[in-house]
Amino acid sequence: MDAQRIRELEKKAHELRVTGLNMVKCARSGHIGGAFSLSEIMAVLYFEKMNIRPEEPRWEDRDRFVLSKGHATVALYPTLALRGFFPTEDLKTFRKIDSYLSGHAEMTQVPGVDMSTGSLGQGLSTAVGMAVAAKQLGKSFRTYAVVGDGELAEGQIWEACMYAGANKLDNLTVIVDSNKVQLDGTVEEILDTGDLESKFRSFGFHVISIDGHDIKQISDAIDEAKETKEQPTVIIANTVKGKGISFMENKCQWHGKTPCDEEFVTAFDELELRRKELEG
Repeated sequence: MDAQRIRELEKKAHELRVTGLNMVKCARSGHIGGAFSLSEIMAVLYFEKMNIRPEEPRWEDRDRFVLSKGHATVALYPTLALRGFFPTEDLKTFRKIDSYLSGHAEMTQVPGVDMSTGSLGQGLSTAVGMAVAAKQLGKSFRTYAVVGDGELAEGQIWEACMYAGANKLDNLTVIVDSNKVQLDGTVEEILDTGDLESKFRSFGFHVISIDGHDIKQISDAIDEAKETKEQPTVIIANTVKGKGISFMENKCQWHGKTPCDEEFVTAFDELELRRKELEG
């Protein structure tokens, strides 16, 4: 990936943050912290790597995406809208009582959503099922699942991993948003998951660890996953919760807290400074 394309995707990740923050401002509700840690990952997946057709969201041969950490719709909805699955204007209705853009995405309501998620731990099992189905049907589509590092405390995650490894699901890529912070504290404080690389290897995964905000590293890791045979791949993306907003970064209270008016001004000012850096 050349420098120009890297910069284009950095700008797209920034646009996802600005769009998501505007969405939360309209709703006065939404999970910002764990969404902003995903921005670069979503930009690379949806605007560079995934084989999808926004004009045909149920296309049978599309790559599948499962947001297992289903509360992070502040990352998902802006991505789908900016990619063309539905009008960006609809983001203003986020979490309104009569809107199809609910706090957790619903596959029967939102174009581009392959699985309704929200109960942590269950999304990865669904993604494994999608990968199995592709094998059984002789399809070449790939399945991507994003899980949170706090979510790894769910036992169902490891049941899914055991099955994926035993069945050599090389069409499955799991991305761990390892921002080290969850709802009410750090992952280490609440339930330390220890050495993730060793854990996933013991379940039969090919393991790649990256800086989850580095566009090139994300791109290269996804390419490596595609080339890996006879093993599912996990990309452990080391990220920063609330990335891009200084007063939110690495703070658990910004898991689902809504900024006040003054905080919104500060957040938008910081994002504007970042935009100028990317344009410079």
